[in-house]
Amino acid sequence: MRRPTLADVAAVARVSPKTVSNVLLGRPYAAEATRARVWQAVEAVGYRVNRAGRALAGGGSGRIAIVVPNLHQPYYAENAERLILALEAKGLTTTLRIATDGRSGLRAVRGETTADADGVIVFPNFHPDHLGDEAPERPVIQFGGGPSGLLDTVVMGQHEGFAAVTRHLLDTGRRRLALVWNATESGLPDGPRYEGFLAALAEYGVEADPSLMVAGSDWDRRAPGFEAMSGLLASGAEFDAVVCINDAVAVGALRALRIRGVRVPDDVALTGFDDTDEAEFTVPPLTTVSPEHQAMVDAAVAMLIERLGGESGPPRVRHTGAHLIPRASSGVPR
Repeated sequence: MRRPTLADVAAVARVSPKTVSNVLLGRPYAAEATRARVWQAVEAVGYRVNRAGRALAGGGSGRIAIVVPNLHQPYYAENAERLILALEAKGLTTTLRIATDGRSGLRAVRGETTADADGVIVFPNFHPDHLGDEAPERPVIQFGGGPSGLLDTVVMGQHEGFAAVTRHLLDTGRRRLALVWNATESGLPDGPRYEGFLAALAEYGVEADPSLMVAGSDWDRRAPGFEAMSGLLASGAEFDAVVCINDAVAVGALRALRIRGVRVPDDVALTGFDDTDEAEFTVPPLTTVSPEHQAMVDAAVAMLIERLGGESGPPRVRHTGAHLIPRASSGVPR
């Protein structure tokens, strides 16, 4: 099968091959609409670019750093793989870095630990306010989290997803909903997922019970989910459903429930968030929320390619959705 050529891209984009070359090299000789049309044509014909935009034009490495807080959390590992494959399809190579805390995440954004990369896609473990007031010189795309106003950011549907899974439990007749969360500095849940949880409870006239909100000593691991649920069970509190901040924590909570002889979903319904691969293979399979991973990856890569190609406008925010994936762990309507 013949590989697509520059001329094929030019024909689809209705421009000259020279214009296509200028766009791919990141030269400032084409209008924004023309650049967009050329990149759409590149996608349409399947043309492979060896180095994207500015990275090639400036003699850069063509390497993108993907920065994650850890790899034990399936959400990070699975989406890092998706990003690596998507960037490879654009002719870019990748390097995977682990930033275990907010400080190391910020160092990666600022280039202190990613100097060999032409751009960065970062899964933030820092507060947006900690970025300061100066945007990085290289393209940096924030994958998830709240916008800072300094970085292009892909925002997942955390509020809507958590509201959907909470409504789902309420629709099955559950009313004593426990919340298993990540450890926070304040000791209390916060953020858009928590706000979605509270909003759904309010819609049904159910009051949130702080005594049913627990967290382990760490975050995003199965062990803290086990720890938090074990403590809640030991307290003697009564609940008929457990809403977990993510699938990893839910897997830990599920083990604690089973050890104590609590049947899921007969006695207690259980849900997660993130739609990781393991959620489908727990016993019973875990009800979860898909943050629409591929849409997030596509948005992040598209913004990065545009920046490498010379896009110099203000930071952008791309919102993706979220949808419920009901499985056996939450049972059926009573």
